[in-house]
Amino acid sequence: MSVLCLRQVKKAFWIHTNGEVWEVKVKTYMAKPEEIKREWYLIDAKGKTLGRLASEIAKILRGKHKPIYTPHLDCGDYVVVINADKIKVTGKKLTDKIYYRHSGYMGGLKEIPLQRMLAEHPERVIELAVKGMLPKNRLGRKMFKKLKVYAGEEHPHQAQKPKKLEI
Repeated sequence: MSVLCLRQVKKAFWIHTNGEVWEVKVKTYMAKPEEIKREWYLIDAKGKTLGRLASEIAKILRGKHKPIYTPHLDCGDYVVVINADKIKVTGKKLTDKIYYRHSGYMGGLKEIPLQRMLAEHPERVIELAVKGMLPKNRLGRKMFKKLKVYAGEEHPHQAQKPKKLEI
């Protein structure tokens, strides 16, 4: 029995063999919450470019690196980032990039340049970059809770035995 033609039309394959036509339905795999196994990863941010690092972290938090990725489920892993104070930015972003936040009151707009943010809250720089790359809904907030960022070398997650990940 030889297959002469195989083409996909609306999640179904039509197989033509020796004048016969068969229709084979294809079902999309959807992971179930109990099937998802979470791991812990340790990433050293020393000397890494901010945006490139943030996009890789967001991919791991969403679970897009796994073959069982399902868009409507949180199937991502935990990420611990150390040395957030030694992150690198390109161009003139250190002086030109400004973070904005508002208190909610009249005239309550605050502007903080990246240079000052790195000096005062280096972990917040990575958190804001990753948060902007996650979905803006309940699922995104749940994914964001799995990100742990620390300014120095030390972190309190040795008990979880995180795997060192090179990016």
